[in-house]
Amino acid sequence: MPHIHEKIDFTAEVFIVNGSRVFLRKHDKYKIWLSVGGHIELNEDPVQAVIREVKEETGLDIEIVGKVPQTGNEKDYKELIPPKFLNRHRINENHEHVSLVFFGKTKETEIVQNFEEKSDECRWFSMDELNDSSYGLRENVRFYAMKALEELGG
Repeated sequence: MPHIHEKIDFTAEVFIVNGSRVFLRKHDKYKIWLSVGGHIELNEDPVQAVIREVKEETGLDIEIVGKVPQTGNEKDYKELIPPKFLNRHRINENHEHVSLVFFGKTKETEIVQNFEEKSDECRWFSMDELNDSSYGLRENVRFYAMKALEELGG
């Protein structure tokens, strides 16, 4: 999806857990290990965005984990699963992202990448592999991935 604004965009990402492993993919443009995610399109909320992005990038069906606040049954009002984390980070000297970070789980392990969304590398990481410095994981990615495994791993 193209940028909605030249200075800042809202994105959503999800750390997907299956058993005792968490999924990461090497970003095709930036060559760093990241979770699955992308820009929130104008016609969707953040939860819809991560579910769409995961399906497009991996073929996986996921469940976003979290509690929807129960505030009543107001017309034209819908509570959403809140993100686990929220951050703002620089993409380049002229552009930033505000990213809503979710945790999700899946029963599937086979990745079917979309030709247009293909990553050079993608894999399921164990806790030991997250701590292996040879993968060159960024500290925020390692932190979120470890928290996802601590919360959802089994």
